Amino acid sequence: MRERNADERRVSENGGGVSARPILAAERTGFVARHDLWSEAQYAAAGQLRRVMDELGIEMVRFSFVDQHGILRGKTVTRAGVAAALRSGLTVPSSLLLKDTSGLSVFSVFSAETGVGVEGFSGAGDIVLVPDPTTFRVLPWTDRTAWILCDLRFPDGAPVPFCTRTILRTELAALASRGLAMTVGAELEFHLYKVDDESLAPGHVGAPGRPGDAISASPTTRGSQLLHEESLDALQPFVDALYQGLTLLDLPLRSIELEFGPSQFEITMEAGDAAVIADAVVLCRMAVRRIARGLGYHATFMSRPQGAEGASTGWHLHQSLSMLGTGEPVFIPDAETETGPLSALARSYLAGLLAHAPAAAAFTTPTVNGYKRYQPFSLAPDRVAWGIDNKGAMIRAVGGPGDPATRLENRSGEPAANPYLYIASQLISGMDGMERGLTPPPPTTDPYETDAPPLPTSLGAAVDALAADDAFRQALGQTVVDWYAAIKRAEFGRYLRHVSDWEQREYFGIF
Repeated sequence: MRERNADERRVSENGGGVSARPILAAERTGFVARHDLWSEAQYAAAGQLRRVMDELGIEMVRFSFVDQHGILRGKTVTRAGVAAALRSGLTVPSSLLLKDTSGLSVFSVFSAETGVGVEGFSGAGDIVLVPDPTTFRVLPWTDRTAWILCDLRFPDGAPVPFCTRTILRTELAALASRGLAMTVGAELEFHLYKVDDESLAPGHVGAPGRPGDAISASPTTRGSQLLHEESLDALQPFVDALYQGLTLLDLPLRSIELEFGPSQFEITMEAGDAAVIADAVVLCRMAVRRIARGLGYHATFMSRPQGAEGASTGWHLHQSLSMLGTGEPVFIPDAETETGPLSALARSYLAGLLAHAPAAAAFTTPTVNGYKRYQPFSLAPDRVAWGIDNKGAMIRAVGGPGDPATRLENRSGEPAANPYLYIASQLISGMDGMERGLTPPPPTTDPYETDAPPLPTSLGAAVDALAADDAFRQALGQTVVDWYAAIKRAEFGRYLRHVSDWEQREYFGIF
């Protein structure tokens, strides 16, 4: 007999009631069950997923994972194959994790020794996509198609160390061991262009290491008019479609805004659990691009495309910590015992962000193009400094005594960043600052004139800083740091070898 005060909620709801795990033996023989990869909540979500597919007549499901660059890759499975894919996942070539942004393999994928430092990658052997049923969404821009996000495992069930979604959860677990949880809010900027020609020409076709030509596109707004209503009105069909699409995907959308630069927009999201918001950013970027293309536009999260000299796009990451058990914010200063806008713990966390900013830049700004955003007097930072409600500083402190929304905003990130690695880099930096009791310098009131050290001026410099940073090597492991550094150095090396238009104009005629 059950006790009268027993918690009879389902196990998936942290109760002691009915389990959502499958009863039939046939349902317990797959890869997921054999390696005990799902929680009760995931088993419950899988059951709900099947009911939704039946009710809505879903015919295809995209099983996707996020690669090292923050790009979604995966397979589309027909309705008949979904049950098996849920039980046992899907296989994809492990070489997908060993490529730069052009698709060029950086490691010797067909050698017995790939050079990556981990077994399981030789011969471009398979890894397994393990679906997370809690991420299931019905895609609003296409008929009878759904989407699900996956984690990565080796065929023996071991975790793949280069699964960036797992990397973030590992750092969040380290934070939880200190009795703390992380809340983040995302402000994502992007450019929206009108596609001039939808056709694919031979010049658009590329190869690994040599991407094809970019599509031809035209601006959609004149720029220099921040939050101008009439300019946004002129694009109301896109704004309507964006609102409807993101809302149907259950994304925590808060606002759609016209930014300062030509063709520049911003989406802001409500703050939430760090792991949940990281997933939301991935889905949001895909949705923005797909909704735009359906209306004849091209949306890009590239930070500084040609013609965007007036204002580059960034990803401002708001972050705060709270007590794991109670949810009590810990960045709020005690009005009686502490001075300034931050608690002692928040100041140490901030000091960690500043101390490791050069290394973290490899994750917050992971493309060659993103470093062209670090320019003075541009609403983007160019040096490692913090300020109180100062949008020119790398870190902006917001709030103060009695304000439950007290937080830190890192303004150095670019919108193309892998969200899991971006957020993980903040945790690694901040936790090291707390662990060592670091103290930040005084806040700047003149962020572009301060004598603070500069941010890295190139992707190569940021990767060098990452490779030399002991805190990142300890948190991520030497293998992960070396893997990521090798891929990004290859990308940067291709950039350095390319003869640019600037060089041709500068030197061809005068020498």
